Amino acid sequence: MPKFVIYQVIPRLFGNYNTTRKYKGTIQENGCGKFSSFTPKAFEEIKALGATHIWYTGIIEHATQTDYTAYGILRDHPGVVKGKAGSPYAIKDYYDVDPDLADYVPNRMAEFEDLIRRTHAAGLKAIIDFVPNHTARQYHSDVKPAGVIDLGETDNKNQAFSPQNNYYYIPDTPLQPSFNVEGYTEFPAKATGNDQFTATPSEFDWYETVKLNYGVNYTEGWQKHVDPIPDTWYKMVDILLYWAAKDVDGFRVDMAEMVPVEFWGWAIPQVKKKYPKIIFIAEVYQPAEYRNFICNGKFDYLYDKVGLYDKLRGIMSRNEPARDITAQWQSLNGIQNQMLNFLENHDEQRIASGFFCGSGVYAQPAMIISATLTQSPVMIYMGQELGELGMDMEGFSGVDGKTSIFDYWGVASIQAWANGGKFDGAHLHQEQKELRAFYQQLLNLCMSEKAITDGVMYDLVFANFGNPNFNTHEQFAYFRKYKKELLLCVVNFQDKNIGMEINIPTEAFQFLDLDENEFYSSVNLLNREEDFPIQRLSSLNPYRVFLPAWSGKILKLKHEKIV
Repeated sequence: MPKFVIYQVIPRLFGNYNTTRKYKGTIQENGCGKFSSFTPKAFEEIKALGATHIWYTGIIEHATQTDYTAYGILRDHPGVVKGKAGSPYAIKDYYDVDPDLADYVPNRMAEFEDLIRRTHAAGLKAIIDFVPNHTARQYHSDVKPAGVIDLGETDNKNQAFSPQNNYYYIPDTPLQPSFNVEGYTEFPAKATGNDQFTATPSEFDWYETVKLNYGVNYTEGWQKHVDPIPDTWYKMVDILLYWAAKDVDGFRVDMAEMVPVEFWGWAIPQVKKKYPKIIFIAEVYQPAEYRNFICNGKFDYLYDKVGLYDKLRGIMSRNEPARDITAQWQSLNGIQNQMLNFLENHDEQRIASGFFCGSGVYAQPAMIISATLTQSPVMIYMGQELGELGMDMEGFSGVDGKTSIFDYWGVASIQAWANGGKFDGAHLHQEQKELRAFYQQLLNLCMSEKAITDGVMYDLVFANFGNPNFNTHEQFAYFRKYKKELLLCVVNFQDKNIGMEINIPTEAFQFLDLDENEFYSSVNLLNREEDFPIQRLSSLNPYRVFLPAWSGKILKLKHEKIV
C-alpha cells in the first residue's frame, strides 16, 4: 500500500481567527472556523508541508449548546452536551454536517460538498470521521433521505437487548446520572457509549452518548446475534455509502474495536465494491486484535497508539530506552506498513505541553522515526508543526495539555501562522518557523525518497549493544534501501551533542545486497548539508556520525569510487 501523509484539522478551530478566547465562550463570543476557511492559499500551505490527505475532524452533525432551531434543527439539552460547542463524537444526525461550519446554514451540505471539490482541486484527498459505536443522547435526523427510519425509531424499548433494536435499554428505569442534568428526561434509560449498561452514568463516562447495538448481548456473556443481520448493520452501511457518495476518499473510524469485527467484514467490502479506492482507518487499541481487524474486518490501516506512539512517548519522556523500538516494530510481524503512525492527535496531549516535553523541538528524533521507520502512513495534528502548547483553559476542557474538541476557541499558534487567512506565517516566532521548516523537509522527503516509500528497513541497534560509542538507551539507527538508493537514519534522544560510532554487521550487507568495504559520501537530507567526509562501509570499522542534542539525520549515502 502506498505511503501517505495526513494533516488532521478540526475545522471549527483551524479557520477561527477570533482572538477573544473567553472561558466557556459562545460561538458569537469566541468565533468558529468555517468550511470556507480552507482557501486555495490554506490548501497550498498544507500541501507544501508535505500532506497528501486532510482529515477533517468533526464534520458530521453532533450535539451542541448552540441554538439552530431557526433552521429546523432540534435543540439539544445542555445537560447532556459536553462544552458549548459539543463533542464531535456525539453524533446527532448521521445525514447532516455541523451547522457551525457553514457560512449560510441552510446551504451547509452544499458548502461541505464544495470543500471536498476544493480539496481535490488542490491535489489533496479528504478523510472524515465515521462514528459507529455511539450517538448523541438526543439523536434525530432532520434531513435523512426519503425512506430512512431514524435510529431507535422502531425499537422495542421494553427489551434490554434485541438484535433488531438499535440501542440498549434499561427497561422501566429513567436515566439518573450521578450529576445534575436538571430538566433532561430519558425513559427508559439507554446504555451509555462507553459500554456502561446502567441508568446511572457518572461525569467521567461518555454520558453525552448512547451505545449502538450491533447484535452483541454484552450483559449476558457477550453473545453475538448476527444471523439474521441486525437492523443497525443495514442502517450504518447505508450511512457509509451516503458519505462515500460525497466523494470523500476515506474514513477514520472512531473506536472501531467497540463494534463487532463481523460488521466491518460485512460492511467495508460493500462500500469498496462501489468505491474501490476509498480507505478505512480503524481506531483500535488492542494489539491482540490488530490482525483480526485487518484480515477479518477488512480495514486498510490501524492506529498505532498503544504501539509506536506510546513507545516513543516513553522514550521522549526519558522513561524508556530507545532500543525498545526494535521489539515494537518486530511485534507487528508483517503488518507494520498498515499502521498509522503519529505523535499527536485530538485525543493526546500536545508534545510542547507542560504534561509532555515542554517544547515541540524535542519531538524531532521521534518524528523522524514515526515518518521513516516503515512504509506506513504518518499523521500530524494541526499546530504540531508549530509547537502548539495546548495549555489553554477553554471551558469544558481545562488545562490538560490538549486542544479542546468541546469548546469554541482560537488556537494561538494556528492564528499566528494563518495571519487572518493569509497563511504567510508572519506572526510566528523564530522557533516556530524553524520547527515548521523541519516538518516540511521531513514530510516531503519521506514521500519523495523511494527508500522510505518503497524500500526495506534494517535495524542496526542489536549490533551495537555494548558499543561504548552508541548509547542504545538514547540513540537509534537503521538503514532504508530501495534498489541503489541507500539511507542511514540516526536519531539522538539525549540532551547533549554526541559523536556516534555505528557498528554495521556482516548480516546487514547480505540483507541489503551491499558490497562491503566500499566508500560512501553522505548528505543529510534534512538540511542538504554534507556530513562526515567519505567513509568506508565495513563490518570491521564503525561508521561515524555527529548528532546535536534532540535531533536526527537522514543521510543519503552515495557510492564513491576511490582509486
